[in-house]
Order: sequence, then C-alpha cells, then structure tokens
Amino acid sequence: MEQRHCLNCGEPIQGRVDKKFCDDQCRNTFNYQQTADSNNLIRRINHSLKRNRNILESLIPEGEEMAKTTKERMIQEGFQFKYSTHSYETKKGSIYTYCYDFGYLPLDAGWMLIVKVKE
Repeated sequence: MEQRHCLNCGEPIQGRVDKKFCDDQCRNTFNYQQTADSNNLIRRINHSLKRNRNILESLIPEGEEMAKTTKERMIQEGFQFKYSTHSYETKKGSIYTYCYDFGYLPLDAGWMLIVKVKE
C-alpha cells in the first residue's frame, strides 16, 4: 500500500483512505493559504475605496453638499482615480464618478466638482 502524505506539511497520514491532512490545523492552514491572495487583493481595493471616499468627504466644507477643488490637490491628498464604486451620467451627458456616497465631476482646467449624494 502506498504511503500518503499531508497536503500541507508533508507528514505521513494515518487513517481513512481519502484523508488528505494529518490534522485539523494542517487542513485549516492549507485552506487559508488557498484564499489568502484573493482576500488580500480585495482588502487592498476596499482600503483604497474607503480612503478615496474619506478624501472626497474631507474636501467638502461642513454643512455643504458640494465643493470645488483641483485634481492636483486630490492627488496630493492620496486620491487614486483608478478606484471607484460606480458612475452616473446626467441627461446633459456629464459623468460623475463615485466612491460610495461621494463623487466628483471633472471640470475645465483641472478643476473638480465634489458632491455628496442626497439622502
């Protein structure tokens, strides 16, 4: 009979014929490592989205629903334009890009209009 080895640590396995791991810890470690890379990617993207939202929120004065700023200032604050949650096109054809409940609209000469979704 051929000796079977644990898929995680490589130790010989005792027991059932279809057993793949030597114990629960090895099984859990193996399964965690299988999903860790994709979970880390999702975690990094979610972190960037949240940071973008917080930057947009900080650019709107207290009590206001919109403000104007420059694209350069957004970049200096750490805003990453490649991450957004959705976009909205108005009837006039303007496209607002959103990070959750805060969005921006590119204007002329590097200016941006920052808006908050009305509840």
